[in-house]
Amino acid sequence: MSFAPQIKVPATYIRGGTSKGVFFKLDDLPATAQVAGEARDQLLLRVIGSPDPYGKQTDGMGGATSSTSKTVIVSKSAEPDHDVDYLFGQVSIDKAFVDWSGNCGNLSAAVGGFAITSGLVNADRIPADGLVSVRIWQANIRKTIIAHVPITNGAVQETGDFELDGVTFPAAEVQLDFMNPADEEGGSMFPTGNVVDELEVPGVGTFKATMINAGIPTIFLNAADIGYTGAELQDDINNDDAALARFETIRAWGAVRMGLIDDIAEAAARQHTPKVAFVAPSATYAASSGKSVAAQDIDLLVRALSMGKLHHAMMGTAAVAIGTAAAIPGTLVNLAAGGGELMAVRFGHPSGTLRVGAEATNTSGTWAVIKASMSRSARVLMEGWVRVPFG
Repeated sequence: MSFAPQIKVPATYIRGGTSKGVFFKLDDLPATAQVAGEARDQLLLRVIGSPDPYGKQTDGMGGATSSTSKTVIVSKSAEPDHDVDYLFGQVSIDKAFVDWSGNCGNLSAAVGGFAITSGLVNADRIPADGLVSVRIWQANIRKTIIAHVPITNGAVQETGDFELDGVTFPAAEVQLDFMNPADEEGGSMFPTGNVVDELEVPGVGTFKATMINAGIPTIFLNAADIGYTGAELQDDINNDDAALARFETIRAWGAVRMGLIDDIAEAAARQHTPKVAFVAPSATYAASSGKSVAAQDIDLLVRALSMGKLHHAMMGTAAVAIGTAAAIPGTLVNLAAGGGELMAVRFGHPSGTLRVGAEATNTSGTWAVIKASMSRSARVLMEGWVRVPFG
């Protein structure tokens, strides 16, 4: 009996925002994995350690959470006026499935630095000291992200004093601009044509919902309508199997209503999108670290689920959706934050707070968002080769 050999693939393990992932240069992958398809998916699944019925990803680089079961492929961009193409793969933990349907906003913070260090950004663009704006083509959703990466002595500056709730240690700040973040996959920023709908979920109930395609397709609900306060932490949701099943049912029916799938049965093969989040007016609560978050320091509370579990902080792409929805009067997010015209909001999540801004315009009754901005940080944790049975 013959077995697939272990191969060595150049890779970098990076924390971006509140996520971690394995980063690859496209041309470092085996030839069969340099194109989309089964070979690429099988390689990335094995790198991360999925599918794992034990849910631990012990035999791979994954960390057994949606935030740490991620892969990124970066290459020189073929798009005009862009430096690099960035492709994100969300790897399922317990299924043999890589979801390519959306972006990871947190890992977006690491793409610019990785591109510079990997020689994918022209050297004449890199100052001795200062900021370099890396123009990134997000290939999953075909959108532009601009990462403003700090440079010291001609190299990416990763250490600093910027604190990001959900990340233990401070680091250098990386500002991200998500340009024209509305995702047209569902037809428009508001695929139903409404900023608030009545979402009927058979067997669960009917809820007010803001369904938006911005950053990542997201279904926003009022926390009170589904029996929550908006101050919940992970264990309050993730230890309740019945609650998780309800959220998944809501997600599936919302995906149909948004035009992302034709039948709820298709939701199982589209785990990464849409997201489900619930909002509430600001209130004082204790974050997962034990730190008190004061009601007067935030505009609203938001909790979001990713890959079937409540996220420990906030997905970067969901933060873009929050900022975008907050900027548009009448959405559930906007109303929870007090209503009116809002250029930026600071929201409370399970690990603390995050500020996100958006520039919205209304032309003849149609809303558009020019860009959404937020700050994250990123740090290389390990670089070299990942070994994986393949071939």
